[in-house]
Amino acid sequence: MPAPHTPRRIACLQPSATVILARVGALDRVVACTKYCADVVPELAGGKRLIVADSWSAKAAEILAAEPDLVIAAVPYQQESLAEILKAGVRVLALAPRSLADIYTDIAIVAACADAGDRGAQVISEMQSEIDKVRHATASLPRKRVFCEEWGKPIIASQPWVEELVRAAGGEFLGKPGAQCNPEEIARLDPEVIVAAWCGAGDRVPLEKIVRERGWSQTTAAKTSQVYCISDELLNTPAPTLITGLHALAAAIHPAAWPISGPYHNRLHRIKETATEEIIRKELV
Repeated sequence: MPAPHTPRRIACLQPSATVILARVGALDRVVACTKYCADVVPELAGGKRLIVADSWSAKAAEILAAEPDLVIAAVPYQQESLAEILKAGVRVLALAPRSLADIYTDIAIVAACADAGDRGAQVISEMQSEIDKVRHATASLPRKRVFCEEWGKPIIASQPWVEELVRAAGGEFLGKPGAQCNPEEIARLDPEVIVAAWCGAGDRVPLEKIVRERGWSQTTAAKTSQVYCISDELLNTPAPTLITGLHALAAAIHPAAWPISGPYHNRLHRIKETATEEIIRKELV
């Protein structure tokens, strides 16, 4: 039985928190979530949980209809809805991580809310151990220049925690994490690896198109066909799923030394060499 002082009915507006609740064995407390939460936690599909809007567009009425005693949201959030929820006497936990350390803290907090503090500590330890293992395995490999983006129009570099993962995977992160980027500046930096993980796009990023339209065909990454798409939930969701993203990054940066296999299969999508050659040929004509 849940401890009497911990939430029993959680409305989760943040996919990362939903992943964390799943990993600590507390999905039974989730009474409402977003469709994005259901996308990253398949166990939620087909259940009786109320599907609500996300933190940016949520309406208080639909959230309160689930009768939650805790709402977990992300910052920024819909302030009007937040005010109504708080007026109704429902507690709100707002998450805004930037670094891996922030993510570990969020895991500990969410786990504690679900009376699963020990399991949360175990999840954190497992993440740290796996990151250390990958960092050790790539330590002797050449460091490659990596540009990683979370959005395409405008181009926005991936978040600070992705920069940390890129370093652990044997790369040097180009640009300022989370900042809008100029395609000409990225071309000047000449990335050896380009990774696109667009929010909400899954693995459907048009790699050939962005290389052609941004004038990136002469970058080392394009010439060596090291232009990739990684499913966005593996890099943009600040949760234990980042470990799968880490392995995908390691394979993108060092494909010869880090072949993808097992649970990481089909997590990395590479631009076709023939497509890259065609882009370069047309631009040189």
